[in-house]
Amino acid sequence: MLVYDKFYDVIVVGAGHAGCEAALAAARMGASAALFTINADNVAHMSCNPAIGGLAKGNIVKDIDALGGEMGRNIDETGIQFRVLNMKKGPAVRSSRAQADKDLYKQRMQRVIMEQSGLDLKQGMVEGLSIENGEIRGIVADTGMLYRAKKVVLCTGTFLRGLIHIGDCNYPAGRMNEFASIGMSASLTKAGFKLERLKTGTPARLDVNTIDFSKLDAQHGDDFAKPFSFETEQIHLPQLPCYVTYTNEKTHQIIRDNLHRSPLYGGVIKGIGPRYCPSIEDKVKKFPEKTRHQIFLEPEGLNSREYYANGFSSSLPIDVQISMYRSVEGLENVEFVRPAYAIEYDFVQPTGLFPTLETKPVKGLYFAGQLNGTSGYEEAAAQGLVAGINAALALDGREPLIVGREQSYIGVMIDDLVNKGVDEPYRMFTSRAEYRLQLREDNAEYRLSDIGHSLGLISESRYGRFCAERQAKEDEIERLKSVRITPSAEMLSVLAEYGGVLKNPVSAFELMKRPEFDYSTIEKLCGSQVNERVREQVEINAKYEGYIQRQGTEIEKFRKTESVKIPAGIDYSSIIGLRREYVDKLSAIRPATLGQAARIQGMTPAAVALLHVHISKLKNSGEQNAE
Repeated sequence: MLVYDKFYDVIVVGAGHAGCEAALAAARMGASAALFTINADNVAHMSCNPAIGGLAKGNIVKDIDALGGEMGRNIDETGIQFRVLNMKKGPAVRSSRAQADKDLYKQRMQRVIMEQSGLDLKQGMVEGLSIENGEIRGIVADTGMLYRAKKVVLCTGTFLRGLIHIGDCNYPAGRMNEFASIGMSASLTKAGFKLERLKTGTPARLDVNTIDFSKLDAQHGDDFAKPFSFETEQIHLPQLPCYVTYTNEKTHQIIRDNLHRSPLYGGVIKGIGPRYCPSIEDKVKKFPEKTRHQIFLEPEGLNSREYYANGFSSSLPIDVQISMYRSVEGLENVEFVRPAYAIEYDFVQPTGLFPTLETKPVKGLYFAGQLNGTSGYEEAAAQGLVAGINAALALDGREPLIVGREQSYIGVMIDDLVNKGVDEPYRMFTSRAEYRLQLREDNAEYRLSDIGHSLGLISESRYGRFCAERQAKEDEIERLKSVRITPSAEMLSVLAEYGGVLKNPVSAFELMKRPEFDYSTIEKLCGSQVNERVREQVEINAKYEGYIQRQGTEIEKFRKTESVKIPAGIDYSSIIGLRREYVDKLSAIRPATLGQAARIQGMTPAAVALLHVHISKLKNSGEQNAE
């Protein structure tokens, strides 16, 4: 076997959203790294929708940015429509979303990758892993070359034995017109990993010249485009609208008449699809009472002539696709540039991972992205960032990064994956986070920037700016608490403009808790010298102070269970009274803490209590022996 003359600290396989974050994190932390991809022109290619963010997903991107990842900066430089969703609701469920210029997005990320010192970008198919005595040694390319590395991060996306379906036509591909990876699946199976199948899909791309926009409702972005990255000052690219249309009864009848030709309902597709992003066949079949389904037509770029039909994915034959698309208002004469298709691919249950995303069977091997059963660019990027960070930390035996579910949406996702596994493509929702009032988009820096800076992923200048803002927030809160607003004639006149009354003196901070007042009102009463980000933090802290404090108490209780460590070599079968099913679950997942054990799918409070008692006995026994 040929052996490449350079020995890498970290090799990342796959240059999608997970792979880019993993490779950049490792290199920026000082590791010598290589990023392998089947096609170097498709670094960070958006395989599906041309957008970043969305409900809960926007929170993930903010978390990535606060830790020092690249996704937020990349979309800010290449975004062509920005919106903050749920602005009429509370800050805990607001999320940012941006349409991207797909070509600019991948071009910028490729440039960042190639300009990063300590990181080599390499085009080639990785066919397998080199493993010795249960520890990773490198990867083997299709050229027969062995590339040696201390750590390997696999970010294979939909490429592992990827199989595309369009009606009764199917063929191997990682995505349309790109090779599937067959050898890596075989290598993982040989290494002891059990591969399972999932399915996802994508809609047709439409020729802009054949869409009748006069029949469609335009959906514009926000008047002020709010960036994702806390480093970005403003958005520079021109902004474009999206358009909204709907399926109708004719569309649904076409689909019903042809369900027998669908590989999804004909039993050809074996993989499980995403419940929350279903194909149009699924929508019509499972929700027969609905007379229409919404479709968003999204531009793929400033210079692109293609539109993405969000909400209209399908695996039906091409002739059926054409008929059903042309049944929709505004699309009566539409022409396809690319058809819709479904794709099946291999994944590995993430219960076989540690919270660091290192695999349990093979030391030094990390998994990230769709290989772990997740869905979405944002979920993949977050996993890649954590895997890349931990691979770099492990090189020097440093403490790993384990982000708690009380710290970020990244922590919620990883905790869910490693403890519960997946039975469908995992997608993040705000409802998955029990502490979502603390995990808001706006305070991501407050939660994670200290960590990002300690890892060397946040620059000194950025960290200095953040620390100054954090101090300014505390000072402003103290100032407003000390300012007394009295019911004088002049003050009552100002308050009356906002529909407010005042009978007794209160602090400016207490006054801002009232729903009719916001920071701008208080500013008129007692001035202000802080910037917009600090103003936002002060106002949220005022209006939600009681809820935030209550959730803080809950987090402290949560951390107590997380602080109870489970001995690494514990024999669960020796715990008196613990049923076999719980012994098997605990032995398979090997939780690190009592809290993690409690969140394993199917674990009962009684079983956790038995485990806690056993740990306490072991601890007491150890202390007595030490004496």
